[in-house]
Amino acid sequence: MSTSAVAPGTRLAERFRLEDRVSESDGATLWKAIDEILARPVAVHTFAPDFPRVHEVVTAARAASRLTDPRLTQVFDAAEDDKHAYVVSEWVTGETLTDLLANGPLEPERAAGLVAEAAEALAHAHEARLYHLCLRPAHLVWTTGNTVKVLGVAVDAAMYGLTTDQPALDDAEGLGRLLYAGLTGHWPGDEEEGGLPAAPMMDGHFCTPRQVTAGVPGYLDTVTVRACLPESRKGQGALSSPAEITEALADVARPMPIPISYPSTPAVASASHSEGLDVGHRNQTTVAPRPPAPRRPQGGGSTLNRVLMTIVVLLVIAAVGVGAWTIGRSLGSGTEPEAQTATPSATGSTSSTPTQTVKPAKAKGFDPLGDDGDEKSDKAGLAIDGKPSTYWETQGYATAELGNLKKGVGLLLDMGKSVQVSDVVATLGSTSGANVELKVGDAPELGSLKTVATAKDASGKTTLKPDQPATGQYVLIWFTRLPADAGKFHGTIYEVVVHSPGSA
Repeated sequence: MSTSAVAPGTRLAERFRLEDRVSESDGATLWKAIDEILARPVAVHTFAPDFPRVHEVVTAARAASRLTDPRLTQVFDAAEDDKHAYVVSEWVTGETLTDLLANGPLEPERAAGLVAEAAEALAHAHEARLYHLCLRPAHLVWTTGNTVKVLGVAVDAAMYGLTTDQPALDDAEGLGRLLYAGLTGHWPGDEEEGGLPAAPMMDGHFCTPRQVTAGVPGYLDTVTVRACLPESRKGQGALSSPAEITEALADVARPMPIPISYPSTPAVASASHSEGLDVGHRNQTTVAPRPPAPRRPQGGGSTLNRVLMTIVVLLVIAAVGVGAWTIGRSLGSGTEPEAQTATPSATGSTSSTPTQTVKPAKAKGFDPLGDDGDEKSDKAGLAIDGKPSTYWETQGYATAELGNLKKGVGLLLDMGKSVQVSDVVATLGSTSGANVELKVGDAPELGSLKTVATAKDASGKTTLKPDQPATGQYVLIWFTRLPADAGKFHGTIYEVVVHSPGSA
């Protein structure tokens, strides 16, 4: 299929309708398309008949489709025959690292958190012997769903014809360059990259991040140097793989899912030769500078301080007098003084009791009313891994009521033993509209699990709190209604924390 023969409106595989041509380069065309069966946007790449590496690209795409890390863009389909050659992948909406750097360097911890997520995702890809080899700021995206996405794993290298004898080292250096860019707003290369100016040089070597931007922590400067600035290492060992980058940034706080308002019609840009990206430019908010710390008085104290101290003393004296009068009145009446604290209700008692976090032994997607009883269990562990940027989600449904196919679906936690549950905090997606129930019981069967708390129209961090502590080995977050998500309806859980009554 030649590029000229493909036009908006063309349908591939009888389901992918091409809508907008995003970019063209050397016989490869990137489109924004619609998956007519699932009613969602997708990115589709088509190829001219003379494109030299179609087989390599399709083979790489098929291999990448087996990756399950949600921080790597999904490949949905890839085909190569006499009539068609195309790759269909996830359409990502958000801001690239280039966009995030439009107003200058990021906060060091945020830059490190983004790269730490990317490094961990690439480490998973490397375990499957799939590599990136051409990491650029446009490949690192902070999505509108408040997660990190790495675009182009395996596919972009095949498209450009890139090969290497040391892929782990190349991707580690790429991650180091992304960290350098996030910390400084410059690109450590001979030329500008994605609108970022080239990094300044000193004595023929790139300056380290701390030499470019004030306030960069020393350990992040060291990680960057070890990853991508060999001339500045001064005997320090190189970080030679994404796994080593992940370990070096293990203590960095990961970016949290936070609600962000985007324009209703975001601009469209190409972030990768293999995947599409909607770039929504956020309204820039000027953060007020932190007020200076109050100066200590240099003399013997101000008049205002003396007045305030006098008022405090008078209030204390008044309080003591009122208390003495109350007690005296009670003694004089011959009755016992009333209790100063009312007996707490069940809810109040629970809230004042110390709690402790109980780690689930495992998790699974729970679909007892479906055909196979499973709901993306391969990703269920991401909701209890302690990383708020990873998530489990349900299948996509045609309506908020799960397509009228079933009454509910959820995430089932096996606590390993019977425990008391005082509350469960679930971080849901940022879009409102989810109705969820908390069910607890001693058997992993829907009929054995008792509903102990509910939340309607929920989103973000949601606390499900029973009136009384519930006991059981199994804890179920049960969706009975799903929020809208990219033309379909999904239930999403970033993280679940189970609390049990503790001891004071």
